[in-house]
Amino acid sequence: MLAKVHSCGIQGLDAYFITIEVDVSTGLPSTVIVGLPDNAVKESKERVRAAIKNSSYKLGPKRVTINLSPADTKKEGPSFDLAIAVGILAATEQINPAYLDEFIILGELSLDGHIQPISGSLSVALAMRQSPFQGLILPSANAREAALSRYPHIYPVETLKEVIHLLSNPEGISPLSPESVAISFQPAYPPIDFADVKGQTSVKRGLEITAAGGHNALMIGPPGSGKSMLAKRLPTILPDMTLEESLETTQIHSVMGLLKPDRGIVTNRPFRSPHHTTSDVALVGGGSLPRPGEVTISHNGVLFLDELPEFNRNCLEALRQPLEDHSVVICRATKSIRFPSKFMLVAAMNPCPCGALGQLKSTCRCNTTQIAKYRSKISGPLLDRIDIHLDVPAVRYQELSNTLPAESSARIKERVSKARAVQIERFSAEDGKNGACPANPAPGGTNGGGIACNAQMSHRQVRQFCALGTEENDLLKMAMTELNFSARAYDKILKVSRTIADLEGAEQIKTEHLAEAIQYRSLDRDFWS
Repeated sequence: MLAKVHSCGIQGLDAYFITIEVDVSTGLPSTVIVGLPDNAVKESKERVRAAIKNSSYKLGPKRVTINLSPADTKKEGPSFDLAIAVGILAATEQINPAYLDEFIILGELSLDGHIQPISGSLSVALAMRQSPFQGLILPSANAREAALSRYPHIYPVETLKEVIHLLSNPEGISPLSPESVAISFQPAYPPIDFADVKGQTSVKRGLEITAAGGHNALMIGPPGSGKSMLAKRLPTILPDMTLEESLETTQIHSVMGLLKPDRGIVTNRPFRSPHHTTSDVALVGGGSLPRPGEVTISHNGVLFLDELPEFNRNCLEALRQPLEDHSVVICRATKSIRFPSKFMLVAAMNPCPCGALGQLKSTCRCNTTQIAKYRSKISGPLLDRIDIHLDVPAVRYQELSNTLPAESSARIKERVSKARAVQIERFSAEDGKNGACPANPAPGGTNGGGIACNAQMSHRQVRQFCALGTEENDLLKMAMTELNFSARAYDKILKVSRTIADLEGAEQIKTEHLAEAIQYRSLDRDFWS
């Protein structure tokens, strides 16, 4: 007998529907799965057989053929186990197949018939809102994240027996109400604070500007000066994520299987810190079946690259597109997939291989060739895409032994959030003039143009919102001429100046704002000389 069951696969970040056809016939006992399955799907036949037996159902010595349609798309992961088991039971006439066409079925089976959580359930639930199906059957552990889609026909299950009972009498079981799922939207950052960092006042100022405008930053200083410590505390001063940003981030983490079981939604801004041995595919995404990389997992958050020159050159150069376009396009022969990557890049490095260059009480052991080779690992075009360069000096004993409390993350966050609110209002007002509705923000918690902060401004918006007076124009002209800044650095300086002005509550960019922004391009003028 032939039975058809419906399920879903994940391609990139989006779900697509799959029809699972099961044919059970007499013949040499065997189970064959076709339709481009990966190893995890092929192994499902053993899990399914054991789960059926341990759930008090029977699968005699039959020839079982399973087809996953569309057959030209690669299927991966164990999420088809439950649908395959239901199809086998329907094909052997142990359950009524009348309601199979109404449901999408997902779940990984344990050998005892219990259903394990899967990845990508939020993407599936979002796709269900535009589908003709009447319900989504998925593991109970995934119910919280699926409920974020507001899809009203979600049926969480825990065992194969429970699924069979549901398919026998769908009207007798009420679906999960999204309103009944209690989800906390409050961030829960680890107990770290900027108050823990002794000294480094100028660096904290630079990171405050970085957070306020969503800029990229590079910290350069000797080992032990606190670069990693400062970077890890950057998310604690970023504005809280909006609901739209949380949904975007949750969908990415759901597909990657990174969601914590006790939280159905990501409320903390991501902070990713890959090791310098990371490959370019792991960093920006890719593979034979394209998967998101670290730049996408850190979407709406921070990507921290410690020991920047130690990363493979291919990895660093691959960052150019996501830094410029806020997205990554992975192209294959049969398809192209776009992954969002709107993140803040924060990097750290030593001034030389030994780390002692420029220190008053340490002697650098590196020769000129070694220093030049070390610095050449970071290309000029990549450095050009980093808005703020921060010198992180060694911390003096007087600062380390100081018992006076430093400024807390909460106080810095207040100023950052206030500056971000000014930026959102500014860009929303522009959309209102262009006919867009500021009251209906686009995904990402921004306005209709998708702009959330100064770092994301287009060149046209830079000209519009970063207008300079005569004195400021003369200062910038002198800096561009004398220091040989690039055209991209010109835009970066204006964006950072606009952020500094927003932090100060100034309507126009003033000379002091511009001078401070120029100071943050220090590596352009002497680091590579």
